[in-house]
Amino acid sequence: MKDLSMVVKLVVREKKDILLSILFGFLAGITAVGLFGASGYLVSKAALIPPLYTLVLVVSFVKLLGFIRAISRYVERYVSHRATFTILSHLRVSFYEKLEPLAPGIFQKYRSGDLLARIVGDVESLQNFFLRVFYPPIVLLIVFLCTIIFTTFYSLSIALVLLGGLLVTALIVPCLFAMRQRKIEGQLREERGSLSTETTELLYGFRDLKIYRKLAEKENQLKESSDCYIKEQEKVGIHASLSQAMNSLASLVASWVVLALGAYLVVEDQLEGIFLAMLVMISLTVFENVTPMAVFPIHLEDSRRAASRLFSVVRDQSSKTQNHQDSIQLEGNQSLAIEIDKVSFAFPGEARSTLENVHLHLPAGSKTAIVGPSGSGKSTLLQLLLKIQAGYTGKVNLGGTSLDLLDKESLWSHTNAVLQENHFFYGTIRENLMLAGDDLTDIQLDEALAKVKLNHVQLTDSVLEKGGNLSGGEKQRLAIARALLKANPLWVLDEPTSSVDALTENTIYQYLFEAAKDDTLILVSHRLTGLERMDKIVVMEHGEIIEKGTFNELMDKRGYFYQMKQIEKSVFTA
Repeated sequence: MKDLSMVVKLVVREKKDILLSILFGFLAGITAVGLFGASGYLVSKAALIPPLYTLVLVVSFVKLLGFIRAISRYVERYVSHRATFTILSHLRVSFYEKLEPLAPGIFQKYRSGDLLARIVGDVESLQNFFLRVFYPPIVLLIVFLCTIIFTTFYSLSIALVLLGGLLVTALIVPCLFAMRQRKIEGQLREERGSLSTETTELLYGFRDLKIYRKLAEKENQLKESSDCYIKEQEKVGIHASLSQAMNSLASLVASWVVLALGAYLVVEDQLEGIFLAMLVMISLTVFENVTPMAVFPIHLEDSRRAASRLFSVVRDQSSKTQNHQDSIQLEGNQSLAIEIDKVSFAFPGEARSTLENVHLHLPAGSKTAIVGPSGSGKSTLLQLLLKIQAGYTGKVNLGGTSLDLLDKESLWSHTNAVLQENHFFYGTIRENLMLAGDDLTDIQLDEALAKVKLNHVQLTDSVLEKGGNLSGGEKQRLAIARALLKANPLWVLDEPTSSVDALTENTIYQYLFEAAKDDTLILVSHRLTGLERMDKIVVMEHGEIIEKGTFNELMDKRGYFYQMKQIEKSVFTA
């Protein structure tokens, strides 16, 4: 219930709409009771053939109640739904504010399909919290108490029957079904998450599934997941129908008891017969307000589960991330010195350390290459520097300031990053390049494209989702063009030209080193060609630094780097 309390805090921010919803909900409920009660009294009174003006007054009162009920119900629905949409807006904003600092590391804990199901499905499920869980019980309680108090003026015993009916229909029956609902609802959400995950993986991996002839197998898994989800939905539907049926049965039994007891009291001259129809009609009508309680346990459990699944993603965010207001901002446009001291890191849930006791000093304006076999921790080290990964031990300083204290936005605004995987949005080449700055001109964009040998590309050319219509080399060159346009003092390049031919790569590096001549540059590369221009080369293996120095120093040392260089030469000369 702790997660649900976070939703309640967002709900109570709409105090005005909450009070209006309760007020007009009460007016709609109590006027409905009065309307049918007056109708019952009118029928009984008319049977005694009273003066016409008496009937006219009662009929006018009935019409007035009907008018007030319709207006009140309309206003209640309008205000409550307005509050719901505003609350959902607050919920989404609050959730995304907590989620954003965790990206992209969040994908190491949650599969993309499951995360999508939480962000979309669970948020939508919480729209029923205010409409079906929060204020309807308040309205029901007020209407029932007012009705019971009114009934006591005619018969205390009938008032007690109504009170007993309230306890059964609003408390006992919902509680009994809530226990079963918790188990069913949990299974439904798990199956929905599984279905979303299977669907996402089928769409993302369709090409590879086709190539390896595993599409039919994956489609069967998706169908099985869909069938399981449908079965759970059927269980929820049956459970909801049974809850409503039991609630309606209890309400009708209470009304029959009121009728039988009222008839007995009339026979015993303890109740005037003219009021019997009125009390029966009041009983039938007031229990209509209990109808929402039939689905109350369903929506309560649904909201509880949704809140739990949703906020479990960001539950520990406050303790793991720094508040932007308390973070230090990087100032100026000067190159930064980097100091890494005894840094170790392991991914969550993994016993093996990806980085082990890494120590490295990079002076401001230096050019450093990090090389080594795949899986040696090169890319992970860059991710730590960019605060994409967290939870490391040791110390990392940028420009004399601890990395833990630096504001992420400030760090990223001072960094030109080209990673192994760079995202491209659906749109045009211009729109994807404009990520580097809103004030860039078409001339600047064309110049950047020319530097990375993309002269054949037009700014108006379309880009499909994830750059689906671009080759691997074109994606890398487009990402480098964005970095050149951003022109910040810290360059972090992770295999930026691995899919580019040697001649184009050489041209791109000339422009890169010219643009970064006064900046701090870190390059991760598997290729050892062209590293002579680097100030320092760091060799990593199994998460540790095993060698570091200039190109000539490492070649003279004839160690691991020398062996890698000799192997590279033999491959290209064979």
